[in-house]
Amino acid sequence: MTKLYITDTILRDAHQSLAATRMRLEDMLPACEILDSIGYWSMEVWGGATFDSCLRFLNEDPWERLRVLRKHLPNTKLQMLFRGQNILGYKNYADDVVEQFCRKSIENGIDVIRIFDALNDVRNLEAAIKYTKKYGGICEPAISYTISPVHSEDYFVKLAKELEQMGADVVCIKDMANLLLPEAAYSLITRMKKEVNVPIHLHSHNTTGTGDMLYLRAAQAGVDIVDCALSPFGNGTSQPATESLVATLQGTERDTGLDINKLSEAAKVFRPVFDRMFAEGLISTKSLRVDTNTLLYQVPGGMLSNLISQLKQAKAEEKYYDVLAEIPRVRKDFGYPPLVTPTSQIVGTQSVLNVLSGERYKTFTKESKGLLRGEYGRLPGEVNEEVRRKAIGDAEVITCRPADLLKPELEKYREEVKDHIRQEEDVLSYALLPQVAMKFFEAREAAEKKASEPEEPEVRTLYVEDLSE
Repeated sequence: MTKLYITDTILRDAHQSLAATRMRLEDMLPACEILDSIGYWSMEVWGGATFDSCLRFLNEDPWERLRVLRKHLPNTKLQMLFRGQNILGYKNYADDVVEQFCRKSIENGIDVIRIFDALNDVRNLEAAIKYTKKYGGICEPAISYTISPVHSEDYFVKLAKELEQMGADVVCIKDMANLLLPEAAYSLITRMKKEVNVPIHLHSHNTTGTGDMLYLRAAQAGVDIVDCALSPFGNGTSQPATESLVATLQGTERDTGLDINKLSEAAKVFRPVFDRMFAEGLISTKSLRVDTNTLLYQVPGGMLSNLISQLKQAKAEEKYYDVLAEIPRVRKDFGYPPLVTPTSQIVGTQSVLNVLSGERYKTFTKESKGLLRGEYGRLPGEVNEEVRRKAIGDAEVITCRPADLLKPELEKYREEVKDHIRQEEDVLSYALLPQVAMKFFEAREAAEKKASEPEEPEVRTLYVEDLSE
């Protein structure tokens, strides 16, 4: 076996998982020189919720962040997370928008694009894979890992082979809820290494406290790359800590070759950043603790906190365990979707409605109807047809790739935002987050206007001594 490679998530998923994606570019730059010298396989720096957070909360242009990070990390591959046909937004986009986004991400500095779909419907990955390859990016499609009667080891191995045939340079196992246990991982990765010819990259979290053991067992099975986070933002709902794994594997056949002293030096830069965010209330003690409920209910931590919040608002907190019992029933009726954004929220909210209304499926959310109609793609298992009929009536179920129903839309977005464009990338920011991007553009224009106004000359009162007396 060869050395184990590491992707560090400190600049993206680590602070997304612990601190609601609020790390600023100015917090990152002091560490870049040392991070660039460490020798990671890649650094995850962009995508996921960073795009939304930059525009909505931090008043930063996400494209400018990417360009600056590219300049300050010249020797390291930069990686992003891309939600298939949803890109980084919250609906399906037409293929012309997907193409332009892949192109501009790569032009601005991204090397590796990790592409996933919540339902593992490979049709929702087709366009992003095609255009990542077309513009010279490293294509890393991901399998959303989950546990259900239809999600067997055979299912995941078959999916990995299919992704390889579609053009994957690397295949990622995306264990977003930390449900993949060490022995299951050993078995799955051992098979994948025999049947798939491209490198296998494992992404997990330490929500359930099993992440370190998972990575050790995955390393023993021959996994090529794992996602870790430098210790100030490691563990809890984030990734297992980088330094711990590097130390564990030192002197073994999977030694990472990384210098623990350099890692320690980089970590020093982020400790005060963590302390400040914790003091500001951006980091909850809940996200730092081990939560084994995920293993019991197969419900990701973020979904559990959403449920608690919904029940609090309805003054029905005593129904918590009723809702937890309802989730697997709804999931079964809906064809066993993996519980990851957006399906986790859809199944969770429907379960709350079922319990609070006192009658199962008395009402459906718009998103539940969309999921059952096929708007999000093909559901992995068999859907309860009685429930589907109740939700969508006689409406036709979508069986084609959902994006095939969308007309090209890039020019429409360009026309809508033409008076605010400073760079071609602005069209994409607007396409993904129209209201949020427009507010950002208006604030940018106001700042430009203020900067261009001549300063008023300072008027000073001149006091002259009265000599008349």
